Amino acid sequence: MSKIRVLTGITTSGTPHLGNYVGAIRPAIAAAQAPDVESFYFLADYHSLIKAQDPARTQRSTLEIAAAWLACGLDPQRVWFYRQSDIPEIPELTWLLTCVASKGILNRAHAYKAAVDKNRAEGEDDDAGITAGLFMYPVLMAADILLFNADKVPVGRDQIQHIEMARDFGQRFNHVYGGDYFVLPEAVVDAQVATLPGLDGRKMSKSYGNTIPLFAPRDELKKLIFSIVTDSTPPGAPKATEGSAIFQLYQAFASRQETEAFARAFADGIAWGDAKQALFERIDAEIAPLRERYQALLARPDQIEARLREGAARLRQAYAIPMMARLRDAVGLRDLSKVTVASADARARKSAQETPVFKQYREADGKFYFKLVQGDRVLLQSIGFDSPRDAGQRLAALKQGELGEPGSDFVLGEGVSADEVNAALAAFVAAAMEGNKA
Repeated sequence: MSKIRVLTGITTSGTPHLGNYVGAIRPAIAAAQAPDVESFYFLADYHSLIKAQDPARTQRSTLEIAAAWLACGLDPQRVWFYRQSDIPEIPELTWLLTCVASKGILNRAHAYKAAVDKNRAEGEDDDAGITAGLFMYPVLMAADILLFNADKVPVGRDQIQHIEMARDFGQRFNHVYGGDYFVLPEAVVDAQVATLPGLDGRKMSKSYGNTIPLFAPRDELKKLIFSIVTDSTPPGAPKATEGSAIFQLYQAFASRQETEAFARAFADGIAWGDAKQALFERIDAEIAPLRERYQALLARPDQIEARLREGAARLRQAYAIPMMARLRDAVGLRDLSKVTVASADARARKSAQETPVFKQYREADGKFYFKLVQGDRVLLQSIGFDSPRDAGQRLAALKQGELGEPGSDFVLGEGVSADEVNAALAAFVAAAMEGNKA
């Protein structure tokens, strides 16, 4: 039984936080344990360059995020774990897809439209400050997915459009080049994945500056948790669990029984300080062993580099290189030494077997012309006529087999004799008569 391919991209920007862990890392690693799933996890460092242009930060973030996934239990021997920039076939496929991608579709991409709307609101030119990288982001994402023919791609709701675009580009390529080259991926949105609140109660996000770093030292973790904003409900007074950042964070790390007990404590009027202490202890109990592994991995960046390079090398041999070879052949980027070149005699024989046809046209000089061709040979070329009527009358005579003398209103093709033209005219007339009978 073939396995379902599931692909997850991890943008290398910033330091992983608890929201990343609960919303992406932990569920993805759990899903990779399924026996019928082949999992692909990659560090999307090309994508990060669209916004981040601090080389040292990009490098550091790549290290931290790779170490975070490994520390949390990702096993490179069970899954494909690689860095996007280590797979040169990805940007190559991006260009092939660019050549079939509709600009109209890219114009409707949410990120690009939002940037344009912002410029308009500020009275700027539509494309002020917008890079081609931002505009082409969906094509690069499509290449990430289509190169490995992923069946499913877990995404947030804001990324569904990108999966739809990948489907469109893949389908268009399949149609243009007449083959089933790409599987059309499906977006997977898990409604059960938790969205954690941050320190201020809003969604935990680097853009809000309200995150709790995943591997913050124990003392820092406690300090951050105790800084979470709460209301002024005094100790002893019942507290609502709904809308409480403290309760939502606890629930994301606790078992059902622990969560129920915590809810009863809220109803009984637990003091906010005690609630925060309970939250700290519950989170630290899960994160502490991961934190220790994370620090050990950070201390050996050479080992992380080796794992990423090894993963990319194996993946290229297994999938990327064979796939690109097939796609290059499909679009005509082929080995010229394997082209079958027909001899001049063979071409002439093939041409002679084809039915002669007349072609009429008007040139830039305003005059009307016709020619008699057989295959790729021009047998007869007319002079220019001032009116289509004059050209048509002469052409009608020729179609009856009346050649006349060359030089008056036509010339013979290079290397063509009058006998060849007469034979061609006879063949034309015979074919026309046969067609009329049919």
